[in-house]
Amino acid sequence: MFNAWFLLACDAAQLGFEAQTVIALRLARLATGGASARREVQRMVSEKAAAVVEAQIATIGAPATGQKSVRVAKKVLRIYKKRVRANRRRLSRR
Repeated sequence: MFNAWFLLACDAAQLGFEAQTVIALRLARLATGGASARREVQRMVSEKAAAVVEAQIATIGAPATGQKSVRVAKKVLRIYKKRVRANRRRLSRR
């Protein structure tokens, strides 16, 4: 049990570092201003809302299926990790 939580904490730390990269890339995009920055802000807000809803759905269904809390936490982390990595790839291309 302890090992599973430790691995989850390591994954969360890695996600935090990746998120910092995305934040820096987004700030650079926003600093340029214009239509590109406006689209990025809109995308950022809508993606965050969608991720929260998806994470809540994953969390709500967990007790009904009898999943352990560490497994649910992994599932939620995976939701955010997928989005952060997609944003990093998209923002790094330009």
